[in-house]
Amino acid sequence: MPDYFDPLRLGALELPNRLLMAPMTRSRAHGGLVDGHTAEYYAQRASAGLIITESTQPNVMGQGYIQTPGLHSAEQVAAWRAVTDAVHARGGRIFVQLMHSGRVGHPVLYPDGALPVAPSPIASGEKLFTNDGLLEHPVPREMTHDDIARTVDDFARAARNAIEAGFDGVELHGANGYLIHQFLADGANRRADSYGGPAANRIRFAVEVVRATVEQIGAHRTGLRVSPGLPANGVTESDTAELYSTLVATLPPLAYLHVMEFGVRDVTERLRKEWSGVLLLNPHPDPEATVRTSESGAAALGEGLADAITLGQEWLANPDLDVRIRAGGPFNEGDRATYYGGDHRGYTDYPTLDD
Repeated sequence: MPDYFDPLRLGALELPNRLLMAPMTRSRAHGGLVDGHTAEYYAQRASAGLIITESTQPNVMGQGYIQTPGLHSAEQVAAWRAVTDAVHARGGRIFVQLMHSGRVGHPVLYPDGALPVAPSPIASGEKLFTNDGLLEHPVPREMTHDDIARTVDDFARAARNAIEAGFDGVELHGANGYLIHQFLADGANRRADSYGGPAANRIRFAVEVVRATVEQIGAHRTGLRVSPGLPANGVTESDTAELYSTLVATLPPLAYLHVMEFGVRDVTERLRKEWSGVLLLNPHPDPEATVRTSESGAAALGEGLADAITLGQEWLANPDLDVRIRAGGPFNEGDRATYYGGDHRGYTDYPTLDD
């Protein structure tokens, strides 16, 4: 069975290792633009087999948090180009994660003060953090068929922008209670039309976004992230196993399927059997375990449960995580106080072993 340091073919890329960097929102994109600190942050971690960036909105209404980046304007494309150039100069590979937040948003984020949109008018029950305090997510506006078609087009356009910005590919965020996940989950999707009801209908939006993206940039540059059973942002599923089996059976071949695990190893095992392509696993840490997530990931890789492992906080705190794992440590611990917002502190100043 493979280990972290075996190469892997992913789409058109040859990954030098199977130790991948998971997407992590850092809320440092002022005005929706990444900057030089972002370029340095990702370039420092270019030894990952693949970097998957923080969530990036495909249109204005896709924003769900303050200071998150977009990929729907020429200015944003140019800003991201500096990031991809920096990563490629270090020999790295980088996909951008495209995420529409759906009901996980607020009118203060949008120029015209509009309501966020979602498959059904059901509030998330969560709150938006702002510099002026917490704001309740409102009841969203139910998307019309025209809204849905425009949003599918916006994902595809953002995927084209990603390639123009120098990314090696795109990951579509179908997890964590955001828009694609909201359509998938029957707790958030109460529609009575062809986008709601049985699992075969609820997967329709996800499949349309995937196919539109593949049309624009190719299947070898397209990945999809899912989080079976994860009750994030108020989303609930009553038919997790059936839902994701139905989805996987309907998807076209892709560069990869990325499973964010939430204590449902049986679903992961089922998807491993049903998905014929590359499967990335963001392993769910056992709260009772004393091992690091990288260790549980290595075990899952060795068991053949996935083709590669994505890690988040360990890459955040250890820009040379691959070197440290080879050496058996020591490892930096992340400073949670600097995870979101701020400057270079807790962002680009974590030391390497050489330091």
